[in-house]
Amino acid sequence: MIKLDILSDPICPWCYIGWTNLARAMESRPDHPFTIEWHPFQLNPDMPPEGMDRRAYLEGKFGGKENAVRAYAPVAEKAQEAGLSLNLEGITRTANTLNAHRLIHWAGIEGRQTPTVLALFRAYFIDGRDIGDVPTLLDIAESVGLERDMIAKLYESDADAADMQARDAHARSRGVQAVPTFIVASQHAVPGAQPPEQWVAIIDDLNAQLAKATSEGSDA
Repeated sequence: MIKLDILSDPICPWCYIGWTNLARAMESRPDHPFTIEWHPFQLNPDMPPEGMDRRAYLEGKFGGKENAVRAYAPVAEKAQEAGLSLNLEGITRTANTLNAHRLIHWAGIEGRQTPTVLALFRAYFIDGRDIGDVPTLLDIAESVGLERDMIAKLYESDADAADMQARDAHARSRGVQAVPTFIVASQHAVPGAQPPEQWVAIIDDLNAQLAKATSEGSDA
């Protein structure tokens, strides 16, 4: 197997699109070599803990409503190509995602990382839920098979919060400036929401390299 590390943020639409494209490629190549781990990266590390009004956030970030609409036009187009029906109008708050990243980390310990990330994407981009809200995060945790009471107790403390921030800072220090960023075999960075055919080509190339290495090893 080959490690595929994914740096993402659950309020990043390109991350949702990028994962969906990767998943489609992996479905078409069930012999893909990837074992996946998700890593924290906050688009807005200085976001207030309670988040902020979505409209105010977008207009502040993009310099007005018209610019915000223009900036999100490619998102809607690429999401549709990926088969996603994003409910961008249904998002009322932009969340601080530190607690969401903590949940993803805890889910990883239980072997439930990818289902948790997908549940967060759906909650935010389709259901319009505030994924910075702890009760909402507890609902999501329970929906993917995590023990709600255990997660609630973790949220009562600051468990792993500093670690998530440190890992985010480490990624930035290594040159990661945007997400999604995919790291193949701890060596090769694949930035952005690549189309499925690009991932199919990567998978085919990796499988060919693995087959060659296996063949050479058996001949030795």
